[in-house]
Amino acid sequence: MELDEYILRHIDAEGELLHALWRDTQLRLSYGQMASGHLQGRLLKMLVEMIKPLRVLELGTFSGYSALCMAEGLKPEAELHTIEIFDEMEDFIRSWIARSPHASQIHLHIGNALDIVPTLKGGWDLVFIDADKRQYTDYYHMILPLMNPGGFIIADNTLWYGHVLEEHPRESDRQTINLQTFNDLVASDSRVEKVILPLRDGLTIIRVKP
Repeated sequence: MELDEYILRHIDAEGELLHALWRDTQLRLSYGQMASGHLQGRLLKMLVEMIKPLRVLELGTFSGYSALCMAEGLKPEAELHTIEIFDEMEDFIRSWIARSPHASQIHLHIGNALDIVPTLKGGWDLVFIDADKRQYTDYYHMILPLMNPGGFIIADNTLWYGHVLEEHPRESDRQTINLQTFNDLVASDSRVEKVILPLRDGLTIIRVKP
């Protein structure tokens, strides 16, 4: 869209490494549109710079684009753990992480986030959820007790192409049903502050009250 192109011309450039990763993602991977992309990537970097987290967790690495964006904003002593369930993605992801000047701060884990997160030390300052939409409520229940007071949870795809407006989604459409449940859960949770940004497919920013 013309407006989208206008926006991209008026924000920070994504840089050569990220642009090359984006192109490689589109050429070599199915569902390349799942990568965060230029606009969301610049927002994620800026949020990291604003929040100044020491420990960042990402659920759903995909090609590694969002992880590299967030790593750009990390302080030197901070670390980012990212989890990808599909082991066939590992070589691709590691090859791009290795090219980043922040590679030493990024820790890739392969497997189911629901199994891996409990094995990691808690105390997260920032968590980015962009994994299986059918498990968003499970992720939320798992992550919230592990957050530091004042920490942030960012959940992607929470508007789900507008399907969250459907009053009676098909029973087989577990993604829409779970995202509706997740959105209702977060909206009613007095332990957190929350806002939904209509960026791309919906980005919910959640702050854990101190």
